[in-house]
Amino acid sequence: MLHNIDPILSPDLLHSLRAMGHGDEIVIVDANFPGSSSGPKCIRADGSTASEVLKAVLSLMPLDTFVPDPALTMEVVGEPETIPEAVADFQAIINEAADNPAQIQTLERFAFYDRAAQAYAIVQTGERRFYGNIILKKGVIG
Repeated sequence: MLHNIDPILSPDLLHSLRAMGHGDEIVIVDANFPGSSSGPKCIRADGSTASEVLKAVLSLMPLDTFVPDPALTMEVVGEPETIPEAVADFQAIINEAADNPAQIQTLERFAFYDRAAQAYAIVQTGERRFYGNIILKKGVIG
C-alpha cells in the first residue's frame, strides 16, 4: 500500500500512467466497449465504475492544456446533442478533480473507436451505464 494513492489504481494502471508522456492518451471504457480487441494494452478494472476510475486517474494525471479537447467522449448514435448520465458525471468529476478542468468534447462512435485504438492504454471498467467511455490526453506538470 502507498499513501495518498487511490487503491483503485492497480499496479498495471499506475505503471501506464507513469510511463505515458505528454500528449499520450488513455481511454477509460465501460463494460460493453471492445477493450481487449481495440489494440492498445487493456488494463482490467472490472470491479470499478468508469467514474471511479476517472476520479482516481485525475488525482495523479494532469490534463493537457495545449489542446482544446483533452477529454473526449463518444456521442450518442443518432442523437449527437444528448448528454448521457455517465458523461454528465464525467464532466462533474473533471470540474472537481482535474488540475485544469476542461469541457468534454465528443466524437462520433467509429471515430471514437479509431482514436481509442491509437491510445497508450485502455482501462476496461465494470461500468454498466451506456456511453461510459472517455479519452484523456496527458498534460505536463510545470
